[in-house]
Amino acid sequence: MERVSVVVPSFNVEKSIYEVVERIPKDVFEKIVVDDGSIDKTGEIAKKAGAKIIKHEVNYGKGRAMRTGISRAKGDIIVFLDADLQHKPEDIPKLVEPIQQGRADITIGSRFLGNTKSMPIIRKISNTVSTSLIRLFFGINIKDTQSGYRAIRKDFLEKMHLESERYNIETEILSYAGKFHMRIEEVPIETIYGDEKSHFTALDIPKFIYLLFYLKFYKMRKK
Repeated sequence: MERVSVVVPSFNVEKSIYEVVERIPKDVFEKIVVDDGSIDKTGEIAKKAGAKIIKHEVNYGKGRAMRTGISRAKGDIIVFLDADLQHKPEDIPKLVEPIQQGRADITIGSRFLGNTKSMPIIRKISNTVSTSLIRLFFGINIKDTQSGYRAIRKDFLEKMHLESERYNIETEILSYAGKFHMRIEEVPIETIYGDEKSHFTALDIPKFIYLLFYLKFYKMRKK
């Protein structure tokens, strides 16, 4: 059976990180928490919960934390899990199953395959816009392009020249998924929304379109 590494990008999440790590299934090969410059006890608490800790001295952003986790992970499949308990760690087996069974190279935990009544309206709108644009630019037909809960074969990640520092990395990965013709499967997940705000708003749409043009017509054409 292929080994699974779980990478948890983390920043000032001392209130939730212990439970996140503790709830990751026991048969996972390794649990990696990338402490992205936290000024609280995130790393210390995650270590007590049984995670391997990689520490950034300053806060770079989610993209850099994910890239660090990729470089240090030793599993065959890497799962990216948020540190705020918005996603259920118990869903990890559902995410990795299509890859382990040879049906997919990447799986996306889709909030739109389940009950979306609790999803804030601004998230629904922003995801609809971004999903339509990503389908147009990269030919990827999935419902939830903004979900960060994903499982990906590491051999594909190693071929991606990822450079995003922040949340753009999730779109950058999808651009490579289109370039490499990766098999994508969406998996229904349950999402719990708190007081956190979406990182993607209407004001970000022009920046997002610029990102898509950069990825499609410059980066994806580089050798």
